[in-house]
Amino acid sequence: MIAPGSGVRVYLATQPCDMRKGMDGLAAQVQNVLAADPFSGALFVFRGKRGDMLKILAWDGSGLCLFANDLHSYYVPFVFS
Repeated sequence: MIAPGSGVRVYLATQPCDMRKGMDGLAAQVQNVLAADPFSGALFVFRGKRGDMLKILAWDGSGLCLFANDLHSYYVPFVFS
């Protein structure tokens, strides 16, 4: 588990994002929609339309990092019997 340091801001996108976008597309969305600097050290969290995919954009001081997680593999449907 990777934990952000103390005082790190985390921005969570409330609208679904196009998960085909990479680092450049998500950084442009941070600049245009949020009017924020993607190189500020904050974490920007985006979710897919179905809600089963997450992408986190972060600046580590030497470059942009893009973390992706497919939450669908963790989903186990609950079945009533």
